[in-house]
Amino acid sequence: MALLVRVLRNKTSITPWVPVCSQLIPVSSAQGQWGRMLSDTSQWAMTSQSPALRGSGQTPGVDIRPSRKYHTTNKFLTTKDFPQPVEEKVGALTKIIEAMGFTGPLKYSKWKIKIAALRMYTSCVEKTDFEEFFLRCQIPDTFNSWFLITLLHVWMCLVRMKQEGRSGKYMCRIIVHFMWEDVEQRGKVMGVSPYILKKNMILMTNSFYAAILGYDEGILSDDHGLAAALWRTLFNQKCEDPRHLELLVEYVRKQMQYLDSMNGEDLLLTGEVSWRPLVEKNPESVLKPHSPTYNDEGL
Repeated sequence: MALLVRVLRNKTSITPWVPVCSQLIPVSSAQGQWGRMLSDTSQWAMTSQSPALRGSGQTPGVDIRPSRKYHTTNKFLTTKDFPQPVEEKVGALTKIIEAMGFTGPLKYSKWKIKIAALRMYTSCVEKTDFEEFFLRCQIPDTFNSWFLITLLHVWMCLVRMKQEGRSGKYMCRIIVHFMWEDVEQRGKVMGVSPYILKKNMILMTNSFYAAILGYDEGILSDDHGLAAALWRTLFNQKCEDPRHLELLVEYVRKQMQYLDSMNGEDLLLTGEVSWRPLVEKNPESVLKPHSPTYNDEGL
């Protein structure tokens, strides 16, 4: 009891301590020290300023820049906040027409796109060195091998033209239409009976869709996936030399890069495609493709 009376009389209390410059000092004395330090610093700054700097409010040796305002928000960014590729705007009537299976108005006239599609398919057939594929890749010289090599180049054109919006997709359908017409006509010229030709057309159609799916998966994956797609489709799972697969993987990657460097409008209007050789003599020539000139006369 006597101790309690003594404590109340002396008003003793436990003083909190805080670390200041690796030393423990009481809070009350720390506040006093910080106040004296700030006041001394401000007084030193005011007295050390020259008359020219006092008016401008600058300290010698210190580059004072205007403070920047920071904007804080609680909103989280989503994919909609980032720039998205611009899509072609179509009206309600066009959407209804295309939903019914028809093609609405396009950026360019349809007959020009059809002629460009015919030229592009012709480039896949006439500008491809089939003999080089037969010799370097040890592929048998048959009608089916011709179809598979043509299919590979047609697929590369389809991948490129699908990037050109609705006009490009319409051109893809026309290219595939011309391909099947050409295959059927070549079969008739070779003297194949209608029954066998119809049966082979069904098999080729199944091979076409399987190859498109395999090549799409391969081009989006690494070289192993693309090599597997080429091995299944073009080589018919019969490739004994892996160097042949390596050569074709390099060829497809090179051609896709070359096609991507071409102007989309030029391809839609002209359809002119020049293919790189299977074995490059001048690799630097891939970096600068030749841009075709569009001539409206005669179309």
